[in-house]
Amino acid sequence: MKKTIITIFVAMFTLIAAAQEIKWVTLNEALELQKTTPKKIMMDVYTNWCGPCKMLDKNTFQNEDVANYVNEHYYAVKFNGEGNDAVSYKDNNFANPNYNPGNANRRNSPHDFARYLQISAYPTVVFFDEKGDVITPLRGYQTPTQLELYLKMFKNDDHKTITSQEEFNTYYNNFNAEFKG
Repeated sequence: MKKTIITIFVAMFTLIAAAQEIKWVTLNEALELQKTTPKKIMMDVYTNWCGPCKMLDKNTFQNEDVANYVNEHYYAVKFNGEGNDAVSYKDNNFANPNYNPGNANRRNSPHDFARYLQISAYPTVVFFDEKGDVITPLRGYQTPTQLELYLKMFKNDDHKTITSQEEFNTYYNNFNAEFKG
């Protein structure tokens, strides 16, 4: 009996934990998925050595509210800005010609796609529209409530009506965060 209760508890905990995970895909997969079901893309550009990248994963991307919102409204992409993944984007192919596989937890040269996106800091979250065009990069660590503002602003296309810093400040000040954490 005790073993059955423990097994049920472990199974329930596993289901709850799984519900809080973002469903990550590659950029190539997300761009392909957009062809049949258009959604915006949120791409986490990270590196293996980056401490704030690990904090973003642990504190923000594992937040239940963030994970549920991203899974429902975005295709989520994880991209190592110094990795060796092949990327096809806008009829161009990108790679990291200087990738050193023996250097996995140290700095490598930037991936050509990270250079194309002009990524100069990690982490950077890049948002793409439903056609795969870049909306904007968002540099640095974001808490769940900080990221919520951008997730909702881009999802609802509110960014298209904001034309000045003053308008953004008004939007920011009027934003009511709902995510916990």
